[in-house]
Formats: sequence, structure tokens, C-alpha cells
Amino acid sequence: MSLNETVSAERVHIGFFGRRNAGKSSLVNAVTNQQLSVVSEVKGTTTDPVKKAMELLPLGPVLIVDTPGFDDEGSLGEKRVERTRAILSSTDIAVLCVEAGEALSPEDETLLSLFAERKIPYLIARTKTDLRPGVPTPDGLGVSAVTGEGIEALKNALAGFAPRLSAPKTILEGLVSPGDTVVLVIPIDESAPKGRIILPQQQVLRELLDANCVALCTQVETLGQTLSSLVSPPRLVITDSQAFQEVASILPASQPLTSFSILFARYKGDPGQLLSGAKAIKNLKDGDRVLISEGCTHHRQCNDIGTVKLPAMLRKASGAEPRFSFTSGGDFPADLSDYALVVHCGGCTLSEREMRHRLSVISEAGVPVVNYGVAIAAVTGILPRAVAPFGPAYALD
Repeated sequence: MSLNETVSAERVHIGFFGRRNAGKSSLVNAVTNQQLSVVSEVKGTTTDPVKKAMELLPLGPVLIVDTPGFDDEGSLGEKRVERTRAILSSTDIAVLCVEAGEALSPEDETLLSLFAERKIPYLIARTKTDLRPGVPTPDGLGVSAVTGEGIEALKNALAGFAPRLSAPKTILEGLVSPGDTVVLVIPIDESAPKGRIILPQQQVLRELLDANCVALCTQVETLGQTLSSLVSPPRLVITDSQAFQEVASILPASQPLTSFSILFARYKGDPGQLLSGAKAIKNLKDGDRVLISEGCTHHRQCNDIGTVKLPAMLRKASGAEPRFSFTSGGDFPADLSDYALVVHCGGCTLSEREMRHRLSVISEAGVPVVNYGVAIAAVTGILPRAVAPFGPAYALD
């Protein structure tokens, strides 16, 4: 991915919902001006969420999502409905598709309740107006994917949600100013993807460039040389969490230091919840269940951080033998009541809404949670220093 592309997690997610054959897929094709979704008279043609990244001004970069019918039936249908429910967790704006002239079904009403429960702004698109010309649409916007009626109006209505969405945040908000020098410690080891750097590092680097900062990228082995070449100390050093101890041992104690993952704890999560969860690590007991969850899917290395390194760190820090479970991608348990701790990745591939939803589910279950960076900093004794750049509000007891 090039540095000037907007990643899916940073785009406004617009989901199209409704019953089977309500015209969702046809409408998505009309909005995106592409044959993105397969259209058929057969109910249940859309079996998995279909996504398309595009520009929709003035919202800017968006991710359009076509979902399976919410009234699907049978054992497979139930799974498709669950996939649709899962999409709600990352939806910023919802479009409920209902055929013109039809009454809202129980499934439509359920979706409207879910939108309200999740505080998702929405509109109702009354589809297939070409089949029922002149039918009033008092509760929604009349549209036709065949004639193009209402498509531009729908786009404008979606764009009109812009003022209602939260103001965009930045990963480094309040931490740097134009002209500051920031050193990024990016290990190139067996875990590093070949030919590129990982997404959090890309995003931080791009923000530094946008903020007119001087960004210096180095590895642990060359960190000392990098620092000695500077006339004055850098404003901040940001490291991969796995190199925390080595980097901290090289830097003077006065040098502000944090990690990419801890930056994302503040950017997409609830830092107070994550920092509080760190206290639970040393209290783990033999047999306690620990969930380690990643938002992305990738090929597991033999020395994988999630399935190998973190479990080893947690065993050593607690002196116990917990039982570990692992999830990745869109998989996340609905019932967490049996877990003693959740360790989540930084969530760089998840939208802020999805990440906050997961943290809310964890909180409602009464389970402590940390992210990778917070956990590693805690077990290595560096956590107070790693959050110090964020100010007194993040001071630990």
C-alpha cells in the first residue's frame, strides 16, 4: 500500500441493510457506479458482505458495504444474518433498503432498533420506484437503480451526515509540532513483512510528514548512531513494542518514549480501560482463560507475537499457566464471561467504531483488557515511561 492511500479502517463505513431482494445490491452498484455486487431475482444472492472503497464528497474516503438479507433462513441463512449483524459494529452510516410502497417488516424494525442502540445515523432508501411510479415515500428517499432516480439525492444525503460524525482525530494529536524531530524504531526481523513496513508504522510516518516534522527511521542496532548524529535530542522516540527493553536501555532516562501500539491505544481505544487492565496480568492464575485477539489476519510465523511471544510473556509475568484462546480478523466472541483477561492488538485494521464496540463488549462482561503494546510495556516494567508523553492524565498509580 502506498503512503497516500486511505486505509479501510480510516474510511467512513456506509452499510446497506435490509431484507433479501430489497434492492440493496442494485442500489450499491448504482451508488458506486460499478457492478460490485451480483444482482439476481433469486433471494439470498448476496451471501457475504461485499465492500468497495471510494470517494464520496464531502465525506471523503468511504467504504461501501453490501450485506446479506436480514431475513435469510435456514442454518446457512442464520450465519449470513450473523455476518450482517457483525457489520453493524463497524458501520458509521446505515442505509435501510425497503421497496417503495411496502410496510416495514419485523426485520426492518429490528434493524432500526439496532441502529438506534448502536447510535448509528441512518436513512431509509425506498427502492425500485420504477416499478411503482408515483407511490409516496414519506419515511424515506425514493430511488431506482434502473432509471437512476434519487441516486444523486441519496449520495448528497449520505454526504450530509458529515457534520454529525465525530471530527477526525490524529494518532499523534498533541504530541508533536511542526519542525519536531521524531525517531521511529522499526525492527526488520523475521516478523517484518517483506518489502514493506506494517500499517501502524506507515500511518505514523505519514502523519509526521503531514505535520511537517522530521521523521527518522532506524533499527535498534543503529539507534545509538542515529541519536549521536542529532544536534539535539528528538521530541519523541516511537518503537515497535517488542523492542521496548532494548530501546529503553539505549535511550537516556529523560528521553520521551512510547510505542506504535500504545499510540493506537489512545487513538482508537479507551486508554483508561487498557491501562487499568494491565494490573490484571500479574493476578493471572493457573487455568485462567486468556483471549488474545487480532483485528487482522496474517500468516503466523514460528515466533509469532500473538500466539507465541505474548503467551510466554504473560506466563513469566504472572508465574502461572493460563489457558489461551486466539481469534483474528472479524471473529470476536459474543460471550466473554469465562475469560480472566483479553489481550487485543492495536486495532490498526479496525475502524474506531469497531474497536470501541469490542472494548464495550469486554467492559460489559466485566473482563479486564489490554492491548499488545500496553501488555508488553507492563510486563517489561516500562509502562509508566511509555505513557508519560501523553501527560498527567495517563499517570499510573
